[in-house]
Amino acid sequence: RLGLERADTAEKALSVIVDLLEKYGQGGNCMESSMAFTYHNSFLIADRNEAWVLETSGKYWAAEKVEGGVRNISNQLSITTKIDREHPELKEYAKSNGWWDGEKEFDFAATYSYVNTARMTTSGGRYCEGYKLLNKHKGSITSEIMMEILRDKESGINMEGGFMTTGSMVSVLPQQPNLPCIHFFTGTPDPAR
Repeated sequence: RLGLERADTAEKALSVIVDLLEKYGQGGNCMESSMAFTYHNSFLIADRNEAWVLETSGKYWAAEKVEGGVRNISNQLSITTKIDREHPELKEYAKSNGWWDGEKEFDFAATYSYVNTARMTTSGGRYCEGYKLLNKHKGSITSEIMMEILRDKESGINMEGGFMTTGSMVSVLPQQPNLPCIHFFTGTPDPAR
């Protein structure tokens, strides 16, 4: 929300978020119960002209500029070796902790997954299923198709039970500046409603 408030491009919003992350860190319990459950975050950041994926682990982060096709996130790190911006100490911190030898190609997801955070055991399937649904409609995704994908329970995108999808958002961002941007938000915890 602060990225939206303080930036007029996707890349500037990314900078706002990583600057705040560096200054204040992140954390907090992901559940209202007394069980301690935390994980780090992934963000899709887009404007009319470009899109970024930002993924974080503690104060460390990596960002990937989306160059085309489809891209999704889930409750796991998905940026691998294509890193367009990164925390200045990202690789050195991984090396100093013995997570990366400094010689093989650096893979953010492989190096930082599950570091000081709960293991999301079903997220891999959810991430892959989301990618399949997006890829199935690549080149012809409308707001209606996107809403259908976000309502999908079989894939695990729309979760129910102990972990429940609490909201979804679909944005239409035309590249033509004279056309309005349109944003759809769910008003209930279950996007299928």
